[in-house]
Amino acid sequence: MNAIYVFVPGSNSNSFHFSPLLRELTLLGRRALAVDLPGHGFDATFATSYQAPQDPAALATAPAGLEGATHADNVAHVIDVVRRAGEHGPVVLVGHSRGGMTLTGVANAVPELLHRVVYVTAWCCVDLGVGGYMQEPEYASSALNDLGAGLLAGNPAELGVLRMNWRTADPVLLAKLKTAMFADGTDAEFLAALNTLEPDESLDGGDDRVDPDAWARLPHTYVRVTGDRSIPVGLQDRFIREADALLPDNPFDVRSLDTSHMGFLVRPREAAALLAGLA
Repeated sequence: MNAIYVFVPGSNSNSFHFSPLLRELTLLGRRALAVDLPGHGFDATFATSYQAPQDPAALATAPAGLEGATHADNVAHVIDVVRRAGEHGPVVLVGHSRGGMTLTGVANAVPELLHRVVYVTAWCCVDLGVGGYMQEPEYASSALNDLGAGLLAGNPAELGVLRMNWRTADPVLLAKLKTAMFADGTDAEFLAALNTLEPDESLDGGDDRVDPDAWARLPHTYVRVTGDRSIPVGLQDRFIREADALLPDNPFDVRSLDTSHMGFLVRPREAAALLAGLA
């Protein structure tokens, strides 16, 4: 039976982010859908102060619909989607970036519902949590470290969410963002990619790590994105190495894609061809 690909977005992202990839997978004869995590997509909060011209002071205090949202909410939501999709065929669950944390939570909880899990330059915590890896040498080269607090549009402790101003007009900050997330894209493509993102993200990214009992027989693929400056390839390789050490009889199936962190948005054919071959 033809597999169903279910995509989980990363931080500040949504199902719209995957539209080019879904199109190319569909044209290859695959069935695919993308998930909006709770509080995202058409449930996201877009304050009028986020529009142009912006009101930075009002944006910094505007209520956040995502306040109080948890990693457990995300995992439960995706499990529900996986159950429903699984009624129509085997499910390949794909996560990008922070979406890998949700992937791990789902794989730990319901491995029997999954045909395969696929991490696309995504967080796959094994020996440490996210905060721990951010203190390690492999993360030191992340270009996200160069952003400082310039992207924050409010105090997370007061807002209860991470609020980012992706619509900034600061040329220095935009240049740093492009380096970190979309170095291989044109300036026009980069601005279009930023406009797929949402200002607010939950503070709770989760602390799930790979459960060797749940993963003992679960096929899993890691797609290394070799031009990624956000999650450096050295850190991606560490995730793979640690998971393989934990599961020597069921190692990662490793593939590589030569794009930036968000490059598959404008070059989706190569990514779709890679993913289509996994089922």
